[in-house]
Amino acid sequence: MTPIEQIVTNEPIADVLTAFGIGLAYPSLDRMIGRYKFELIASGELLKTYAQLFEQGVLANGEGPVAVKGPNWKPPKFITENRYS
Repeated sequence: MTPIEQIVTNEPIADVLTAFGIGLAYPSLDRMIGRYKFELIASGELLKTYAQLFEQGVLANGEGPVAVKGPNWKPPKFITENRYS
């Protein structure tokens, strides 16, 4: 199992989007997450959670389609604890 697959499979979707939403446009996130948890896309949860992160200030609009860190961005625990290295 690849580290990306482990992260997408084991971590809350909000944490995955917080970590990978910076530097990737939404279509790339959709493809990455869809490989391992298509049900998040089918149910609409992925888009809903992505929009909520913007509302909460975790992600912000950057140049073009790529999000940047918002004023309330904090690294998810799986990054600070270095779980998947």
